[in-house]
Amino acid sequence: MIDIFANVNWAAVIVGAIVAYGFGWIWYGALFGKRWSEGLGIAVPEKLPIFAMAVQALGTFLFAWAFGVTAAANALGAAILVTLTIAVLIAAGGLYAQKRQDVILIETGYVLAMAVILFVAQALI
Repeated sequence: MIDIFANVNWAAVIVGAIVAYGFGWIWYGALFGKRWSEGLGIAVPEKLPIFAMAVQALGTFLFAWAFGVTAAANALGAAILVTLTIAVLIAAGGLYAQKRQDVILIETGYVLAMAVILFVAQALI
C-alpha cells in the first residue's frame, strides 16, 4: 500500500492548490461566470457563498494532494486517469440533471484546467 504522505512535494501541492483555486475565480468569474449562472438559471449571489467556497478549497487541496502522491510514486499517469474519470462523471451528472451543454463543458473544463495547473506545479516546483 502506498504511503500518501511519503515523499510528497508539499510545496507543489500547496502552490498548485492555491493557483488552481484562484484560477476558479477567473474561470467562474470573468471567463464563464455569466454564461454558467445563466445556464443554470441562477443569479450571481450578492454575498460570497462561504461554505461552498470552503468545500471547493478542500476539494482542490485533495486533488492537488492526489497529484502529489502520484508524482511521488512516479505515477502521474494515474492522476491523469483520475482527472478524466472525474470529468466524465461530472459530465454524466450534468447530463442526468439535464444541464445545458455549455454548462457541462464549463464545469468539466474547470476540472481539466485544474489538472493542468496541478500537473505543472508538480513538474516545476
